[in-house]
Amino acid sequence: MGRIVAIGECMGELSETGTPGMLNMGFAGDTLNTAFYLRHSLGPDWQVDYVTAVGSDGLSDRMVDFLTGQGIGTDHVRRLADKTIGLYYITLKDGERSFTYWRNDSAAKKLASDPAALARALDGADLAYWSGITLAILPNQDRLALIEALSQFAGRGGTVVFDPNLRPRLWDNPDTMRGWIHRGAAVSQLCLPSFDDESAWFGDADPASTVRRYQAEGAARVIVKNGADSVTYADGSGISTFPIKPADQVVDTTAAGDSFNAGYLAAELQGAPVRDAIAAGAGLAGRVIGARGALVAEAVKRP
Repeated sequence: MGRIVAIGECMGELSETGTPGMLNMGFAGDTLNTAFYLRHSLGPDWQVDYVTAVGSDGLSDRMVDFLTGQGIGTDHVRRLADKTIGLYYITLKDGERSFTYWRNDSAAKKLASDPAALARALDGADLAYWSGITLAILPNQDRLALIEALSQFAGRGGTVVFDPNLRPRLWDNPDTMRGWIHRGAAVSQLCLPSFDDESAWFGDADPASTVRRYQAEGAARVIVKNGADSVTYADGSGISTFPIKPADQVVDTTAAGDSFNAGYLAAELQGAPVRDAIAAGAGLAGRVIGARGALVAEAVKRP
């Protein structure tokens, strides 16, 4: 049996239904999306836990109940009496999404404020998954605590997987973002960046440049997503590209990268070689963006 720990923020999601004036209410967030698709892609011999902080209000209760109902472990979800969860609203135009957030008082900002609780969450895990958004929402001292906890986890033989998921609006300024993202990559064995973000905020000329930059920071393996274009990757034997099949239709690109990450990791954890795992990730992402919302259970082809 293997155990995966995903670390980050789950939020309430308000999304359009296609009927004017009607909204869906759900729960999502980048690392939670990946945890959801991992749970639905892997068999019962894998445990998927979520590490975050929530409030003690009714909405927080509903979120924890949702995670439990999806088979995601909640033993390491901290409950804070004076906080609640964040909310966001998705606006769609031609399949592309934009977001409006209410997260200033989100309990998840305290997810790494108790180092002992963080150590307990990581104890016995095989893989820890986190993102640049996880880093962005934390105060500096908690960023350092999380990086140290993941460094120790890696030192014990655990695998750390990092999606930089660049969101400049969550940072004081782009330079601060770039500095912390590189510090996060330095304790991660596998990085899963998206080229459009990396080119915009790091000035990378091409996906191979993104690969080399993260390798220079210390990541042993890098897989660069690039929308419907080829995936560029390095796994110790040089830099290669792999063409992917574009999605049949694009309804909502929410969670495209998150679901790719889950499809890739699920395949790799079950023994698939890197190119087959990339194809699995792209296939899952293609099905996810063919429907509305971040979490599309019907998109998962069970093993």
